[in-house]
Formats: sequence, C-alpha cells, structure tokens
Amino acid sequence: MSLKAVDGILSSLKSCQTDLGTGMDIVTDIAMDLAETRDEDMNPGIKEMEAMILECAKLDREINYFVDIVQQATAEVTPQHPEAMFSLSAKVKERFAERIAQLSNADLNNHQKVAAFKENIKNSLQEADQDSAEGIEELDEDIAVTQSQVNFTCPLTQVEMVNPMKNKKCNHHYDEEAILSLIKTKQSQKKTCRCPVVGCGNGDVKESDLIPDQMLRRKIQNQKRQSNKT
Repeated sequence: MSLKAVDGILSSLKSCQTDLGTGMDIVTDIAMDLAETRDEDMNPGIKEMEAMILECAKLDREINYFVDIVQQATAEVTPQHPEAMFSLSAKVKERFAERIAQLSNADLNNHQKVAAFKENIKNSLQEADQDSAEGIEELDEDIAVTQSQVNFTCPLTQVEMVNPMKNKKCNHHYDEEAILSLIKTKQSQKKTCRCPVVGCGNGDVKESDLIPDQMLRRKIQNQKRQSNKT
C-alpha cells in the first residue's frame, strides 16, 4: 500500500467523523423533543439515546486515535527506508491496541457531543417543567419575552448565530464557525484566545470549552418561523 492510498483512507475516515457528528446532533434533537413532552414513558427512550451518543463518542474517539497513530507511523517511513511500509499495518495495529487499552469509558463524558447532549436535555426538562407550571395560555407570552431577552447575535460576527456554541467556563455564546476560526487564528499566532464578549474575564477560550447549544438554536429557528408568519 502506498502513502497516497493511506492518505485517501484517512480522508474517508474524517468524512465519516463529520457524518457521525451530524448523526449525534440529530439524536440530541430527538431526545430534546422527548424531554419536552414530559411523558414518563419517554424516559427509557432518552436513556437509550444517551447510550447511543456514548457509543458514537467512543467510535469518534477511536477514529481520532487511529488517524493520529497512522500519521505518526507513516511519518516514520522515509525515502531512505521504504521497506518500513511492509511493517506499517502491524505497527499501527500494535500501537492502536496499546492506546485503546489505556482508555476509560468515563472519559467519554468529556466528549463535546456528550456534554452537549446532557446540557441540552437538562435545559429541555427544565423548560418543560416551567412551561407546564405556567400554563398553556401564558406560554406564548413567556416565549416571546424570553426570546426578546436572549441575545441571538454573535459577538464576533454581529449577526444572528446559526450554530450557537456555549462556553462552559463563562457561559457566553458564539457562532461555531466564527469562534473556531478565531481560536485557530490565535493558535497560529501563538496567542491565547480571549472571550470576545465585552467585559468577560475569560482570557483563554479553548475548543474543548465549547459545546453546541441546540436549545438556543431552536429558539433562533423558532423566532425565524414566527417572523416569516408576520
């Protein structure tokens, strides 16, 4: 197998990761729908979806490690030692097995999508409880007031967010593309990324601090639907 073929395989795996992430977002959305019904019969369904999210996170983590190990192994194959390609498969299998043996399933709770699932389900349950207590007649007014108070504007782009990300450290929100681009730019400059919200003291925003806020995304989408009706 040539290095070019290896690169093609790694590219396919990364594409699979993108699809995996999309699938995890869909599972989270469905679980949020179930949570908002407040039907006790739905609780097992939410638990099943959480187990599904954890399995997906495990697969995503394994792909990350596999890609990393393959890249390290292929970097050791030099023009001066092309024969190293013959032992590449065995070397990757050995290193991958060693890495997997060291992993703990408890660490999966730190996965961005797992953290987002738990956060969004918690928020859905809290909002469903609040809506139930206030009654159906007050629901529309409460939603309107809540939406008017929530800032849907990204502090970086100054336009409405499409995929809001919540910072676990300071609880501020940014659009996913904008904040990831800023973090990448700062990293290339060997600088830390400060939270772009004026007055925030968080001086080191990392990608690992961010989780998708699907509850806020739903509110943004709901406001758009309401605006289109008027």
